Amino acid sequence: MKMKEMQKEIYQNKLNKGFNVTDVNMEFCLLYGEVAEAYEAWRKKTNIGEELADIAIYLMGLSEILGIDLESEIEKKTAINKDRVYNVVDGVLTRTSDN
Repeated sequence: MKMKEMQKEIYQNKLNKGFNVTDVNMEFCLLYGEVAEAYEAWRKKTNIGEELADIAIYLMGLSEILGIDLESEIEKKTAINKDRVYNVVDGVLTRTSDN
């Protein structure tokens, strides 16, 4: 299944179940909470895959609410990142060029 189809399916599930599809602030907060849960799962070595899936689901739902084709945006950003140059500056990996 393509990511855009998944976004639509996730959004439809939110509608079907009566979940929020209008309060963007709430969606960002819920996404933040899912990231925290994933970190806890990683720390405790439990259910990390399930928690990462929750993050992806919330992110795709939010993308659909905002009308963003997340797959296309990821492809564009991946291309940008591929050409960036990083060097260690004062012990910190720092972007030095976008080429």
